[in-house]
Amino acid sequence: MIAKTYSATVLGVDAHCIDVEVDLSIGLSQFTIVGLPDGTIRESRDRILAALSNSGFSLPIRKIVVNLAPAPLRKIGSGFDLPIAIALLGAVGLLPTETLAEYMMVGELSLDGQIKPVTGVLPMTIEAKAKGLRGLVLPKENEAEAAIVSDMQRVPVARLEELVGYFQGSVEIEQGRFDPKAWFQSHRGDCEDLQEVKGQEQVKRALEIAAAGGHNLLMAGPPGSGKTMLARRMGALLPTLAFEEALECTKIHSITGLLHADAPMLTERPFRSPHHTISSAGLVGGGTVPTPGEISLAHNGVLFLDELPEFSRNILELLRQPIEDRKLTIARAAISIEFPCDFMLLAAMNPCPCGYSGSSVGEGKYRKECHCTPKQIERYRTRISGPLLDRIDLHVQVPAVDYAQLADTRRGESTATVRKRVEQARCVQRERFRNTPIRSNARISRKFLEQYATPDADSRSLLENAITRMGLSARAYDRILKVSRTIADLAGAENIQAAYVAEAIQYRVLDRPSTA
Repeated sequence: MIAKTYSATVLGVDAHCIDVEVDLSIGLSQFTIVGLPDGTIRESRDRILAALSNSGFSLPIRKIVVNLAPAPLRKIGSGFDLPIAIALLGAVGLLPTETLAEYMMVGELSLDGQIKPVTGVLPMTIEAKAKGLRGLVLPKENEAEAAIVSDMQRVPVARLEELVGYFQGSVEIEQGRFDPKAWFQSHRGDCEDLQEVKGQEQVKRALEIAAAGGHNLLMAGPPGSGKTMLARRMGALLPTLAFEEALECTKIHSITGLLHADAPMLTERPFRSPHHTISSAGLVGGGTVPTPGEISLAHNGVLFLDELPEFSRNILELLRQPIEDRKLTIARAAISIEFPCDFMLLAAMNPCPCGYSGSSVGEGKYRKECHCTPKQIERYRTRISGPLLDRIDLHVQVPAVDYAQLADTRRGESTATVRKRVEQARCVQRERFRNTPIRSNARISRKFLEQYATPDADSRSLLENAITRMGLSARAYDRILKVSRTIADLAGAENIQAAYVAEAIQYRVLDRPSTA
């Protein structure tokens, strides 16, 4: 007898519906799973049989064939345990096969019949709804995550015998009450405030411009000057995460298993800060079946690379294409997967290996001065390639903070005040690009750059001087115009003026010959 139900496998950031077919026929006792399963699924045979036995269900001695279709699509994960077990019970006549064919099921089985949570439930729920299935059977711990998708019946279960009773009509299972939009609004966390940072007004201004236009930012300064402290406040300066953006981010975190049962949805923009020893697969994603890396986990948020020159040169070069395209395609022999990675790059570095080039800290015998040779400094800075530096819109120096600034009790502008200006500038940009896929000034294409960021005569003179003296590339020229457009938006100006261009040029300090 043949029984059928549905499950799903996640490839990239999307789930794909899988037909789970089980056939019991007369023959020697054998349990075969076909349809390109991975090692986890091949191992499920013993888990399933033990779970069925320990839950009080016995199978006749038959030849068992499990088919996962479509056959050419690779199946991964332990979530196939539950649908295979239920389809087996349907094949022996314990469950109604017509009903089983109306549900998608996911869940890992323990040996005693307990149903354990799995990753990727959110994209699976979206796929089940798109396929028009009646409902989704899933582990109880994953229910809140699935509840983000509205108008989809959920059957949350904790044990195998409980689900069997549900399909036999002897057990009632009610789905929990969960309003994702209300939860999203009520669980926004407190952010670190910009007021806590002493001094560094120029750097705070650069952070505001970067947030207002979605620009990449590099901070260079000695140890202890506040680079990391400033970076961790960038996420709070960005516009509030919209519900649709939160869904995109939550899908990626669901796939990688980073969601918690008590926090099934992201409410704040992601802030990812990988260590400089990270591998290429960890940063951009990869593996035999590619999974998202840090740049995809930072989608709609911030990717912060502290101690930028300490990252491997090969690792940093991998960022060039994602920064431009806002998506990443990973190709393997049998599969090609695309991951979204629309992130803001925020980086920090010391000016030299010891960190004190260009600044003197302390007095007398406590004075800290740079003892690096010019060649050491040059070698240190050239770890960041010119093409990558070109793709960073703003370079800003972060000087050491003196005692007067540290002891100053006056409070600067709060994060809320700065974010209000950022959101006003973003509103201007949304209106400007409302009929295009562009979401911020940092994403302006060449066509729209000429239309919306045309410099006046005085601005052109400044740009000509900067290009000639600093040897800026065509990409750096475009970045200056984009930053100028953002500064104009913050000022509420319709056109780009010379003052805005001059300020934008000041944020290319690492392009200057004197600091090369």
